[in-house]
Amino acid sequence: MDISTQEPALSVGEAAARVGLTTYTLRWYEQEGLVAPVGRDSAGRRRYTESDLDWLLLLTRLRRTGMPVRDMRRYAELARQGDRTLGARRALFEAHRARVLARMVELEEDLTVLNYKIDLYRRAEEGR
Repeated sequence: MDISTQEPALSVGEAAARVGLTTYTLRWYEQEGLVAPVGRDSAGRRRYTESDLDWLLLLTRLRRTGMPVRDMRRYAELARQGDRTLGARRALFEAHRARVLARMVELEEDLTVLNYKIDLYRRAEEGR
């Protein structure tokens, strides 16, 4: 699709920088089907719109919270199918939220151990 008459858009490098990805990762997301085909300018170069950036930001958040790529791919497929998949998308996010919350509990426990060890070493150093 030629986007020369649409809203201002960003190059691959600019888009990657805006969402905190490398250009390699951004292209990999496209190859994996996580990103719908991106518009191109009259020279055939990819141009990312604000809507594309919003989608990429969501993907980076899902990945950062540990969502497996297969689930991200499933979500992208469901989203492309429209409103008839709202329930399935919600269920996918609810299952992921449960995993994130469980991981947060684990991290809190791990942090407690780290804080204990830091305090132990601090007191040992002060006692020397």
